[in-house]
Amino acid sequence: MKNQINRVVLVGTGFVGSSYAFALLNQGITEELVLIDLDKEKSEGDAMDLNHGLPFAPSPTKIWYGNYSDCRDADLVVLTAGANQKPGETRLDLVEKNMKIFKNIVEQVMGNGFDGIFLIATNPVDILTYATWKFSGLPKERVIGSGTILDTARFRYLLGDYFHVDSRNVHAYIIGEHGDTELPVWSHADIGGKPVDEYLKTRGEYRREDLDEIFVNVRDAAYQIIQRKGATFYGIAMGLIRITKAILQDENSILTVSAYLDGEYGSHDVYIGVPAIVNRSGIREIVELQLDEGEQSKFSHSVEVLKTNTLPVLDSIQNPK
Repeated sequence: MKNQINRVVLVGTGFVGSSYAFALLNQGITEELVLIDLDKEKSEGDAMDLNHGLPFAPSPTKIWYGNYSDCRDADLVVLTAGANQKPGETRLDLVEKNMKIFKNIVEQVMGNGFDGIFLIATNPVDILTYATWKFSGLPKERVIGSGTILDTARFRYLLGDYFHVDSRNVHAYIIGEHGDTELPVWSHADIGGKPVDEYLKTRGEYRREDLDEIFVNVRDAAYQIIQRKGATFYGIAMGLIRITKAILQDENSILTVSAYLDGEYGSHDVYIGVPAIVNRSGIREIVELQLDEGEQSKFSHSVEVLKTNTLPVLDSIQNPK
């Protein structure tokens, strides 16, 4: 029997990966953390730096620079490696180069006997999550992308700021591609149980035009941050922590992750951001919201964009001429 020590293997210790490792240590979520990266010295330095903070951590965590053999006993392998989105690039511009990187990584992870859960954050996350599922051969429930968890957090924050309430009391989702075709689910958005549409009907200071602008700012947030500081990493790292906690602590939490659809929302054979119940086994269940006609149309468009940008590239990599 496997002991009850949780082991997380992090592949990629760039901005997102190192931010994730730092947050993981500060929240005391796992007992073991293994760092893997092509830049061995940088990752060794990260391990040293993090270990020096252990006296201030909430619980003991064993941290070391490792290799793919450490994946054998891992509960969770988190993938943040790959090329970053540059100013002026969309996430879809990264498809081919990052898919090739992922094929190499996933084959090494699986070649060392990994039988846990993959969590993917590298962009384009929906496409790379699908590719990881194909490359790994694992059940679809055990391959999860960060999806629209960060977009949803941005949405909740901006709505909370607009309505002057704690963002933790805002219940609203962004679904679809983590990218330019994502959409807000206004039909199910509420604040403390009161639908956002009711606020618009009963309070004159709130306007639909303002809400539309909020969504645009959510959708384009990454471009704005990249323009200012070169990369986004704190928000997504905290989103990854939230998913990690839901998995390792068997929470059955509903999170907008990138999950495989097999008929849900009228779509098949695609990984895309939707609310899903996440626990120790991975994705337990897709939460299928009843979308209105406009939302369903936008969601279907998002699915088609992802499929168009996934299947040809994946085929060329799996079957090179």
